[in-house]
Amino acid sequence: MTPLVERIPSGFSIPKGVRLFAVGDIHGRVDLLEQTIRKIDAHLRDYPSSRSIRIFLGDYVDRGPKSRDVLDALIDIGKRSETVFLRGNHEAFLLDVLLNPAILPTWKTFGGLETLISYGVSSPLNPDIAGSLKIVDAFIEKLPAEHVQFLKTLSPCFSFGDIFFAHAGVRPGLGLAVQSVADLMWIRDEFLEHDELFEKLIVHGHTPVKTPDVRLNRINIDTGAYATGRLTCVCFEEDRFAFL
Repeated sequence: MTPLVERIPSGFSIPKGVRLFAVGDIHGRVDLLEQTIRKIDAHLRDYPSSRSIRIFLGDYVDRGPKSRDVLDALIDIGKRSETVFLRGNHEAFLLDVLLNPAILPTWKTFGGLETLISYGVSSPLNPDIAGSLKIVDAFIEKLPAEHVQFLKTLSPCFSFGDIFFAHAGVRPGLGLAVQSVADLMWIRDEFLEHDELFEKLIVHGHTPVKTPDVRLNRINIDTGAYATGRLTCVCFEEDRFAFL
């Protein structure tokens, strides 16, 4: 058992013998991702566990400068560790752009310009439809098949013990088993303003906060890494948790 001193809120817990590490929104900051992985590896060296699972809450791309490198790093992590990769709204938007180049201008203002640059694709500020088609075609040529496969196979959510992981949150009043994919990726106010307990503790990102927000019914670990330089990782074991 690791020296995790805080009790998981509201009496929630996970099965004995498993350690969970959840990582918030990365947004192209491969430098912070690499630092976080080193922290997790060091934690496991100091406090070995028979099983550990690394959960990434989505929004790997856009806004920060190294989206391509982030995807390379995550794919590598997935080959050597037990991992769960959730789909964020930014990954969904990227896939939508590949099918519908007309939304490219919107994606660019959403942080997609930085992603294009990370793949070596240039773009004028306000391309017309024909220009958007050319840019997306160039992006598709530069996008490795392994990256496309990774993006298409991301999970909408993950549940383990009494903890439920989603990128954005869940819709109050609906069971966790029947949540919509759209809500899991996009919901904000209805979820954030809900004070009552859910079936499980919800661990999420999507809405940036200055420091991790721990409440009785949820924990928000999106600390705005691309702008703040703070990428948050939370560790759970049995009925305890701590931030690395």
